Amino acid sequence: MDILIGLLIIAVGSFGQSSSYVPINKVKDWSWESFWLSQGVFAWLIFPLIGALLAVPSLSQLISLYAQHPAESLWTIFFGILWGIGGLTFGLSMRYLGVALGQSISLGTCAGLGTILTPIFTGRPGDLTLPVIVGVIVTLLGIAIIGVAGSMKARSISDEEKQKAVKDFNFTKGLTVAFLAGLMSACFSLGLGFGEPLHLEGTPDIYKTLPATLLVTLGGFVTNAVYCLYQNHKNKTWGDYRKTRLYANNLLFCALAGLLWYSQFFGLSLGKGFLQSSATLLTFSWCILMALNVTFSNVWGIILKEWRGCNRKTIGVLLIGLAVLIVSSFLPQLLK
Repeated sequence: MDILIGLLIIAVGSFGQSSSYVPINKVKDWSWESFWLSQGVFAWLIFPLIGALLAVPSLSQLISLYAQHPAESLWTIFFGILWGIGGLTFGLSMRYLGVALGQSISLGTCAGLGTILTPIFTGRPGDLTLPVIVGVIVTLLGIAIIGVAGSMKARSISDEEKQKAVKDFNFTKGLTVAFLAGLMSACFSLGLGFGEPLHLEGTPDIYKTLPATLLVTLGGFVTNAVYCLYQNHKNKTWGDYRKTRLYANNLLFCALAGLLWYSQFFGLSLGKGFLQSSATLLTFSWCILMALNVTFSNVWGIILKEWRGCNRKTIGVLLIGLAVLIVSSFLPQLLK
């Protein structure tokens, strides 16, 4: 029962993440860089800090905890900086491919590399058991099938229909950016791996990864803030922040986007607390989260009509890919 509860909690967090880009459409008269930085304050600073304080009673104790583990803390931030590059290009992948296809390719690469590289880099290659490896392969197969559906979509619909669904649709450029995003995004898992010692003795299992999560997102915030402020300067969009009449609306939806985005890692931490009896699922939990993110992002893609104009064969291939992803989420436990 605990395993089922853990998987359901991860699924709820994943649904939140996959929904986090919907509020973008409600932000008014701000450039992309202004919105991205503003929602990042909530997603990568405010809510992760609140989460970390659930694991550590006070801010001073949290800082002391990091100071007691300087090497682990610095490595965690370092991988967060690398992940920040992935997060930045992740947004661009959706700009060129749409929510469904952009997230599918990026998160697919992220799922496979994050699951495999984390045990290797943290000195636990033995965690890569056969059920885990099979689960990763099946996850990548499901994402590859969705990628095929995306390619079929690109060939089957007119340029006008592509522009209606995704304004800046560019399959080749989007594919390149999506793979880069996935590679760098896998560093989040590596950051969590290096940050495993960052918790107080007696911390409940459901909260143990939250202090490390804060350091990863802090590193990512630095990367994204530098880029966004550069874009503000380059595009002369500093005026966005002076539009005080928009604050009530835009900050509300930025906060909502940030909360929904953070829910995936809050849910991952809580979910892993219920998976302690299964070492296989603990190792595979990163892949589970990414697979569910892809599943729910494509559900949103259908809702947002990004697959409008595609024939039944294309939609059929998409649905097969989604079914494979759902199976991959619990397959390692069945093979154990």
